[in-house]
Amino acid sequence: MTAADVVKAGDVLLSARNLTKTYSVKGGTVSALDGVSFDLLRGETLGLVGESGCGKSTLARVIMQLLALDAGELRLDEVDMASLKGAGLREARRRFQMIFQDPFASLNPRATVGRILSEPMIVHGIGTAKQRRERVKELLGKVGLHSDMADRMPHEFSGGQRQRIGIARAIALNPSLVICDEPVSALDVSIRAQVINLLADLKKEFGLTYLFISHDLSVVRHVADRVAVMYLGHLVELAPRAKLFSSPAHHYTKGLLDAFPLPDPERRKQRRGPVLSGEVPSPINPPSGCRFRTRCQAATERCAQERPQLNQVSEGHFVACHHPI
Repeated sequence: MTAADVVKAGDVLLSARNLTKTYSVKGGTVSALDGVSFDLLRGETLGLVGESGCGKSTLARVIMQLLALDAGELRLDEVDMASLKGAGLREARRRFQMIFQDPFASLNPRATVGRILSEPMIVHGIGTAKQRRERVKELLGKVGLHSDMADRMPHEFSGGQRQRIGIARAIALNPSLVICDEPVSALDVSIRAQVINLLADLKKEFGLTYLFISHDLSVVRHVADRVAVMYLGHLVELAPRAKLFSSPAHHYTKGLLDAFPLPDPERRKQRRGPVLSGEVPSPINPPSGCRFRTRCQAATERCAQERPQLNQVSEGHFVACHHPI
């Protein structure tokens, strides 16, 4: 049984099957996504974690149709996203939006906040000028900003306020799916909790579905309903949040959790030592079979010869490993 078999079709908002994306670089080809499959359920928050370069942001951009797939199938409410072009794709984009990592680079520095928030409505021909101005005021209120800030420029705001503007822009068209690409990693620690709580409130109010990408496992543990773990373009584990953090089945996931700092000195003493060893292999020439085998203490000859598939080890818990924990 695979991860795709355990949910009813009516519960699935986004369905990804065998997504493949490669880049041509000097010295060879990088396989950023290699057969990635998962379902994103309506109304849930799916956390996506993994080291830098594992393919998380590429996956986000493929879903947003900012990058074209090389192979695979991507459906939003049974609509084949890869086949959409032109006006059809523009209309579909009303249903999925993105919150970017850098609140300083993601806003047009030459446009007022009012213009930035109005632009999605202008592109899609929604409302009159007066109606759009009222909608801008409403959006600013939803993210905790004053309506009179609509006439200000982005440089007049702090990083946290800019990210709130980015969030307001993402919900301007009432989307079903919002992709959060490291939405708090560029913010001061003191305001991260405020933005995370804002995202939770908006999800509840508007029935949003989130794909939440983050390096910070503590953030993912707080916001996610399920967690997916990626390594060098592969999805290696998928599980409900509590199960993944308490009983990881993949050795890479265990290594990520063990590398995360613990505030409790007694719990730190109980750790046996690092599970991860060695360097991340070159994505141009990845290892055969299991891509994690060169860093895994449990690797065998089978791991070098046969690529593990994502299989169920317990209810709702899937792992791609020949020798799961």
